[in-house]
Amino acid sequence: MGRIMIVEDDPKIADYLHAFIEKYGYEVLAVDDFENLMESFRWFRPHLVLLDINLPRFDGFYWCRQIRLESICPVLFISARTGEMDLVMALENGGDDFITKPFHPDVVMAKIRSQLRRAYGEYAAEHQERILQTEGMKLLPERFELRFGPNVADLTKKEADIIECLMDRYPRVAGREDLLEKLWDDQEYVDENTLNVNMTRVRKKFREIGIKGAVETVRGAGYRLQVTWNGAEEL
Repeated sequence: MGRIMIVEDDPKIADYLHAFIEKYGYEVLAVDDFENLMESFRWFRPHLVLLDINLPRFDGFYWCRQIRLESICPVLFISARTGEMDLVMALENGGDDFITKPFHPDVVMAKIRSQLRRAYGEYAAEHQERILQTEGMKLLPERFELRFGPNVADLTKKEADIIECLMDRYPRVAGREDLLEKLWDDQEYVDENTLNVNMTRVRKKFREIGIKGAVETVRGAGYRLQVTWNGAEEL
């Protein structure tokens, strides 16, 4: 039916929500490592996240922003905070709804179902899924997937954005400024090394699906996609 991730540092509340939601047939993960939250997110790939605000080290607003860099899955804040600014901050930082503590579990379940219907079910916006194709390679940007033959690589949002930019420019060069504008849109300072690190990860994803030498560095200009049958491993 779907995967629900619970990010709640009160173990009693986390266990209660886990047991209650699981009764309805959902696969549930209650996170207990609040230092490496995104690693758990990438491994579990939830369809929806229940996210507390008051968490160790970083608050829920921070983690919601990190999730939004990689996913558009619904995020429901669940917190004892009741101020109007808390609701505003939750929505401004990428949340989809806000549940106040103490809560009734049936209300939580109703909101979960509502968000899942809107995101994936009967109320989801009807549109044809985008599929970008180049030299036999397929990018499914809405699923964060890269495919070549039978091979599939899961992507982060930034990796998908980089590959989409490279495919849009193919066989031309994608300039560094074009890539930075698409990825960060002037929302944060980015040094030269940040793009290099992300490009290294993109090259690794190409290798995962059997394509070697897929990204050429064009000195002083940017990067160019080189996807040819000669550059691919036999499948």
